[in-house]
Amino acid sequence: MRTHRHADLVFTGGPVLTPAGDRPATGLAVAVTGDRISAVGAAHDVHGLIGPRTEVVDLAGRLLLPGFQDAHVHPVPAGLEAAQCDLTGATTADDTLAAVAAYATAHPDREWITGGGWSMEAFDGGTPTKDLLDAIVPDRPVHLPNRDHHGAWVNSRALALAGVTRDTPDPADGRIERDASGEPTGMLQEGAMRLVGRLTPPSTDADRLAALLHAQRTLHALGVTAWQDALVGTFLGMDDPSGAYLAAARDGSLTARVSGALWWDRERGAEQIPGLVERRDALGHGRFRAGTVKIMLDGVAENGTAALLDPYLDRCGCATANRGTSFVDRDRLPDYVTELDARGFQVHFHALGDRAVRDALDAVEAARSANGPSDTRPHLAHLQVVHPDDVPRFARLGATATIQPLWAAHEPQMDDLTIPFLGPERAARQYPFGGLLRAGARLAAGSDWPVSSPDPLEGVHVAVNRVLPGTAGPVFLPEQRIGLTAALTAYTAGSAHVNHLDDTGSVRTGALADLVVLDRDPYAGPPEAIAGTRVALTYVGGERVHAAPDA
Repeated sequence: MRTHRHADLVFTGGPVLTPAGDRPATGLAVAVTGDRISAVGAAHDVHGLIGPRTEVVDLAGRLLLPGFQDAHVHPVPAGLEAAQCDLTGATTADDTLAAVAAYATAHPDREWITGGGWSMEAFDGGTPTKDLLDAIVPDRPVHLPNRDHHGAWVNSRALALAGVTRDTPDPADGRIERDASGEPTGMLQEGAMRLVGRLTPPSTDADRLAALLHAQRTLHALGVTAWQDALVGTFLGMDDPSGAYLAAARDGSLTARVSGALWWDRERGAEQIPGLVERRDALGHGRFRAGTVKIMLDGVAENGTAALLDPYLDRCGCATANRGTSFVDRDRLPDYVTELDARGFQVHFHALGDRAVRDALDAVEAARSANGPSDTRPHLAHLQVVHPDDVPRFARLGATATIQPLWAAHEPQMDDLTIPFLGPERAARQYPFGGLLRAGARLAAGSDWPVSSPDPLEGVHVAVNRVLPGTAGPVFLPEQRIGLTAALTAYTAGSAHVNHLDDTGSVRTGALADLVVLDRDPYAGPPEAIAGTRVALTYVGGERVHAAPDA
């Protein structure tokens, strides 16, 4: 092979996942010059690019693949939460309360006890009470969102400071949980979270920058080279992360490629669009840009706020009057999306229930009809329940299905707090990854961290097995399993498409050298062992941003 320049970096001696074929190719080597892949070819040819200053990475049978991309994640809140009362490791009520008590004891100077990440299944009905918190933190206000961040657990002191009593009405977009006498129990759902959340101490610019950089280190260690931040704005007490991204982009500490999804204020309408255009123009710098608008259409099934076409069931299996909550007027949504699309915005929908999914697809169809074909690449995240009639519409409309694979498995939140209230017919329509793929839909993948683990390989494991890592089953809707290459493609090329990063997502000549080396070849082992795979090396633009100790 003739060249005018030696490569800076060459990977050789292991399988390479390329866009061709359903399995990694063998006998190849990959060269990187500057920030791009300069050659992918037979090893004996690419070795001709090795010069005296070329770094040669011996894969030793390990898999080389494109860098993972997370199409729906919240890194700054994850980093902030990790620095506060982090409850993500607690699995029982006793463990959770012990962690809160330990944090409060260790931080006597904190005016508020904040943090979160507790598991709903640790408490009866998924709704712990203020009395539990009052017993361990009686003198300071406590505000702790749950793992999915659609509800917050507070103590009596917090309710008192917020003026929340039995006479306080539920907000239009939320619910105050109450006991039989009408007294608030200490659990605030959805929009009711802001009743207390608005009083919590805001994070500082320095806090948010530190949280971003902590999260970036975590994600790079998991092989993530790019992501879409699914909430750039202020919402329910969460602070706007855009300043942290800009600061990191300007000083060069933002090594990942980031697409920011600007928050759609669901209490306003089309009048906010000019302001979103201004923010898009102001926020683009270096590796950060904000050309997406995030519209949250509904809540979550576990608290009955995911928007359904037919009513939820009660514990006896009878239909209730509750069809969930639509946070945005479904009659106006098509007009909003049409205007956003006309202005060049990608729209990122939060859509869990089948009614929310249909509303989102109807809005995309309206935009396509009014504006004609475009490259705005709308995508729908979560997709817990999808009506069969809507599965083929994704491919037809060019709407990407952004999946959170870790949710598609049997676990207590699914089995105890979701399936009984959906009923067997709707429960069988959950997370239809296989059905969407067979219908021609493009899949992207995301973690929704800190809601669930940011590890793409754990997500790949569940997408392939429909069983959580470390468990033996039963398999959750086995017909919706997808193959290993399809799952890896969702986390690479699929998410790169969503992120408008067309020079990434595949190992090909000319692409940006955003690459990952795993510690093994997962194709060589059984599907049940995928989650045991770890990331050895991560590169962004040919620069190493992570190396495992034993890499």
